[in-house]
Amino acid sequence: MTDPIAGAGSAPGVTAAPDASRAGGGPGTASAATAGSAAHRPVVVVPSYDNPRTVGDVVRAAREAVPDVIVVDDGSAEAGRLAIAALASEPGVVVHRRERNGGKGAAVKDGLRLAAQRGFTHAVQVDADGQHDLADLPKLLAASRASPAALVLATPVFDASAPRGRRWGRRISVFWTRLETGGRHIEDPLCGFRVYPLPIAAEVRARGDRMDFDPEIAVRLVWAGVPTVNIPTRVRYIPSAAGGVSHFQLVRDNVRISLMHSRLMVRRVFRLLFGGLLR
Repeated sequence: MTDPIAGAGSAPGVTAAPDASRAGGGPGTASAATAGSAAHRPVVVVPSYDNPRTVGDVVRAAREAVPDVIVVDDGSAEAGRLAIAALASEPGVVVHRRERNGGKGAAVKDGLRLAAQRGFTHAVQVDADGQHDLADLPKLLAASRASPAALVLATPVFDASAPRGRRWGRRISVFWTRLETGGRHIEDPLCGFRVYPLPIAAEVRARGDRMDFDPEIAVRLVWAGVPTVNIPTRVRYIPSAAGGVSHFQLVRDNVRISLMHSRLMVRRVFRLLFGGLLR
């Protein structure tokens, strides 16, 4: 099916968010308290840009745990576009096409808005490149059902395929998110395997549209009063010969992420100093 639109509990393992008025809560803060009031009805959101060899397998693996999937085609070239278009005929799959590539964050934002519009209570973000172990998806869903108001984050357990630069980049980003949130709320801000509570995840204002989106929205949700649950999961990097595609641009995306952390730290300091005086 092709979509026509344009583009706190105290359960074990739950980390409560800091006071939203001091940390930087904004519109949608109250939604966190009510995110679990409806029945748990998740949908998988798969942002995809030129992943013709892996996106189909990812969608089918995800549907073994969640029957509904939204695939956001972020302006893929012909091979990727055709692979995604073919999925529209599968039961429970909705395809949303962005005519121009806007970045992973922009694609996820479209998916979250569409999921909220369709009445889903939670959105499971899964990358289209096959690096996430979807055998662990039931663990994330179980954590989300147990703590429906929480943001459930996968914490990668890397194998030998993980590039050393990625490991160090994650350590640096973890350091900054701990400063920004005032604690160990987010064990890995860069992993794109997570369960968002809706509608607050679709309402929160995240500026990043590319690789800076994942850490920014996680921090902003914590600021908005959303508790977190961190679940270890296996991650593998698929070689290009097997269809693996990485769109991470080492210099450009690291600059984007650094600027994003700078903005968040400035906002964090102002929130701590002035509390609810800032909006």
